Amino acid sequence: MSKYPAATREDHDDFCVAEKWQLVRGASGQPVRHHRTYELALWDGQILRTRISRPVDRSTYSAGMWTHILRTQLAVDAEAFWACVREKKLPDRGAPETVTQREPLPLYLVRALNELGVEESESLALTAAEAAQLLSEKMAERYGHQRSS
Repeated sequence: MSKYPAATREDHDDFCVAEKWQLVRGASGQPVRHHRTYELALWDGQILRTRISRPVDRSTYSAGMWTHILRTQLAVDAEAFWACVREKKLPDRGAPETVTQREPLPLYLVRALNELGVEESESLALTAAEAAQLLSEKMAERYGHQRSS
């Protein structure tokens, strides 16, 4: 016997709401009618999609169906699912701790630096302020010497 109860459609929905899955809308802009359909975009570009048959109620899933939903649609184990439903503890989606959000470098800076001999990989490792400073230095090197000639 499992240490977790049989999951219901309502539990499934509570999980999606707690993890902030987006409700999928049809062509008319209204929620899909035959199933409640959710999507979740992950940090690595994957998009998870799950469907909950209507009505979203206390109807339970069969063990086999629930195992399939956990593995292929929600991509979590039972422990992570129930921690999210009961305690609102979000599942670990494996995002590396080294992933940091930084502001993208403007394309004009990348192109200008490239024209002055800076490799794209080198310029993309810079912040916008660092790239602007490097551009200023490279332009001074190139054009500053031409004026004095």
